[in-house]
Amino acid sequence: MDCILRYQNSSLAYHKTGSGKKALLLFHGFGQHHQAFDALTESLGSHYTLFAFDLFFHGQSKWSEGEHPLEKSTWGEIMTRFFNENNLERFSVLGFSMGGKFALATLELFPSRIENLILLAPDGIKTSFWYSLATYPLLLRKFFRSMILHPGRLHKLVSLLRTWQWVDKGVLRFAEHQMNTREKRERVYYSWVVFRHLYFDMKSIAALIQEQSIPLTLIVGKHDKIITATNMRHLLRYLPQHPCLVVDSGHNQIIEESIPAVKQVLGL
Repeated sequence: MDCILRYQNSSLAYHKTGSGKKALLLFHGFGQHHQAFDALTESLGSHYTLFAFDLFFHGQSKWSEGEHPLEKSTWGEIMTRFFNENNLERFSVLGFSMGGKFALATLELFPSRIENLILLAPDGIKTSFWYSLATYPLLLRKFFRSMILHPGRLHKLVSLLRTWQWVDKGVLRFAEHQMNTREKRERVYYSWVVFRHLYFDMKSIAALIQEQSIPLTLIVGKHDKIITATNMRHLLRYLPQHPCLVVDSGHNQIIEESIPAVKQVLGL
């Protein structure tokens, strides 16, 4: 069932499937939409009711506030409306890559309602230098915006980074693929700029997990150049009892490769 949640002039789309009594919220990665979780929802549908979201600037979701950042308080209002419409009290949360930010925001806002927290190569645990550079200083943000209209500037920047070897080649290939059309470049820009206030203090996040006794599962890909096991140390240093599972995959294959581990975590 495809659903639309209205909030002011914006809309958040999600796909509801499954017949289980327990609920699982799914937040996808950059450049994806709810169908990224099709294999997972098929595996879990008899045990869970699953809500796979289209994040803003992806799929059918619409953000009407231009470059105005999505605040955590606004996300809380949106999710409260979602919970009321679907009569949800308790639920588990899974976030992949960019969706990790939304999983962490949901944890921070509703810690007492979360049964399990599953993070697959999550963004939000460590903010990269390049993300900070592109989104926070206004002058550089304007330069980043100009690359949407003038992609030659982007190509020159990528060539420079490749020559100086400041960024891993796999990361550059990923970036080039995600920005090879104007539509994709606009999605990158607005996702980065609008979601820039979704940042988290890992010590506080760890405290919430411990206070609420929330089972945490962290999974990364062995060959992932985008989000690595090293990034997870920023959270795990406060949660030494929680392991980081490594699956034999790159970044884009992590959801499918993690299905057996996710089923085990959920007791299936």
